[in-house]
Amino acid sequence: MVDGRTRRRDDTRQRLYEAAVELIAEQGYSATTVDDIALRAGVAKGTVYYNFASKTSLFEGLLRHGIGLLTEAFRTAVDGLPPREALAALVHAQLTYIQRYRAFAQLLLSEMWRTNREWQQTLTLLREEAISVIAETISRGVRSGDLPADLDVRVASSALFGVGLVVAVDWLVFTPERPVEDVEASLLAIVRRVPVADPAARPRAD
Repeated sequence: MVDGRTRRRDDTRQRLYEAAVELIAEQGYSATTVDDIALRAGVAKGTVYYNFASKTSLFEGLLRHGIGLLTEAFRTAVDGLPPREALAALVHAQLTYIQRYRAFAQLLLSEMWRTNREWQQTLTLLREEAISVIAETISRGVRSGDLPADLDVRVASSALFGVGLVVAVDWLVFTPERPVEDVEASLLAIVRRVPVADPAARPRAD
């Protein structure tokens, strides 16, 4: 059971995360100060340092929180589904997540291209955690024979994650009036172009 103190701390951290991601999306990480974050979150500067040792620590916490939510959305989406249905569910989960957390998605997309950040190792590990859910789904498809045996699971998983992120951000920035269902249908059309394995080549049960 979550006590009142823990709930208040979680609420405060959530406000700080939201303030940080908005400010960084607006003006960049370097230009965003702890004072800015505290002001936007409506808390004292000391509250920021009570929860995080530094701005870098806050940003790493933001990455863990944001990517953690996406990873959990992936796990929930695929639970109990056969591989091809699970892949469609992953596309839907990623699009709806990015639609809800647009600023974070834009931030994530920009930071994945940088290699000189203090949190690069943290970001890499978190990204791998999210992609591992996709990789396991694709691996199940390969093992079941629903996907080609020679499919490169690693490349396919990274491609699905990356394409979904780029397409969703592009959609929300340039054509936000387009219904999410249309974007999802377009992405699924790409996913479904992955050929189904030849039934004759599927492993036979003894």
